Amino acid sequence: MEARTPVFEEIDPGGDCDCPGCVHWRRVLPHSTTGRHPAAHRALILAAAASTTLVVGHTAPALAAPRSIDRPAVPAGDEPHTPQGGKAPLHGPGGKPAQPAGPVKTPPTTRAEIIKRAKKWVTAKVPYSMSKYWSDGYRQDCSGFVSMAWSLTGNEWTGSLGQYGVRISKDELQPGDILLFHNPADPRKGSHVVIFGGWTDYTHTYYIAYEAAPPHARRQSIPYAYWNHSDRYVAYRYKGLTSGTSTGEKPDTGQPSGTKAETGQQGAAKPDTAKPASPKSPAPYPGRAHFGPGANNKHVTQLGRLLVERGAGRHYATGPGPRWSDADRRATQAFQIAQGWRGQDADGLPGPGTWTLLVTGKGKDIPAATAALPPEQPSSHGVPGYPGRALFRPGADNQYVTQLGRQLVKKGFGKHYKTGPGPRWGESDRRAVEAFQRTQGWRGGAADGYPGPETWRRLFA
Repeated sequence: MEARTPVFEEIDPGGDCDCPGCVHWRRVLPHSTTGRHPAAHRALILAAAASTTLVVGHTAPALAAPRSIDRPAVPAGDEPHTPQGGKAPLHGPGGKPAQPAGPVKTPPTTRAEIIKRAKKWVTAKVPYSMSKYWSDGYRQDCSGFVSMAWSLTGNEWTGSLGQYGVRISKDELQPGDILLFHNPADPRKGSHVVIFGGWTDYTHTYYIAYEAAPPHARRQSIPYAYWNHSDRYVAYRYKGLTSGTSTGEKPDTGQPSGTKAETGQQGAAKPDTAKPASPKSPAPYPGRAHFGPGANNKHVTQLGRLLVERGAGRHYATGPGPRWSDADRRATQAFQIAQGWRGQDADGLPGPGTWTLLVTGKGKDIPAATAALPPEQPSSHGVPGYPGRALFRPGADNQYVTQLGRQLVKKGFGKHYKTGPGPRWGESDRRAVEAFQRTQGWRGGAADGYPGPETWRRLFA
């Protein structure tokens, strides 16, 4: 019986296709500018299998000719293939090397300059790519990102970045240092590098990371040392680091950066009926209108960082930011309670008295027992902790999405997450919830991937 020609469609996706298949093949074949879309990949497999037995009426190419996306990939020479690309010189206009690769150099720079350059890519949301080069000449992947931030004279890769730094311990990490994982046995498996931006709180379990990763350069709070292969990351400090005018990137450290909080001096301080800080204070009380639901300003960020310095870091799932959240309220309330205040004097909203103690370093720090208290949980539909279905929808960005994701991972439903769960609701969250719901025997609309009160109750029981 004559074999029938299999029907397939050959697809040549755009070079910027962000589907999981194309992202995978760009990682596996970092020097190829042709992504392999899942449909195209299956089609090519069928074509190869049928080519020895089938005859068609026209001649078709076995593979589509590579198509340049932006600039040609740079051969890595003797360097092994790696998801971060190989060593390459800086690039200029037209995709041509701006200068030949030279000897190892460590141009002098400061911590503040390193973080400033990293933030520039984050602000521009530079797209992740192992074959493209940004306007400054650096490759748009994780090692190119670090090469740029450290102001190196060429594009390095995870196997060579270590020679530009000295190894340091976890306790020595400061903004501008890096955490590097290079897998020499198989560089395709997990090799990555991030820039350390500072601890989010005193527990040193989470930190601010700057990194180039799909879909673009970003700044986020992640667990130490990384979501995966955590025990294999090595900390390095740039050899060309100078003190200069470096500020130590104070905003990202989450660490005390001035005089240590004075204890035992809170006796004269009254609750928030106290007078505002004097005009000589570097940070006068901005007014109660700057705090509370809906507030989004720099004073909220400053408040959060002052609270973290006084022991409230446990209340923040990520570093303090400008948008007022329940984490800010709980942290403020914990500080107020530590002063012995109760009732309306400990409502979680900073008044002049609270602010004065924080900016002057006076008053009592938050005791460890109080700082470690679990966050207050809302109750909806009679289920403790369930915040309501509206918080788990496309576009949602809140602490409960993070809480949900971490519990799913804890329960063994984390395979759908490519990176750790975060506050922004995504397809990974929905698929993980759906998988959990199906294990309960639910089907159809009862397993739609959106957590209702019963899903929440069973998940957190």
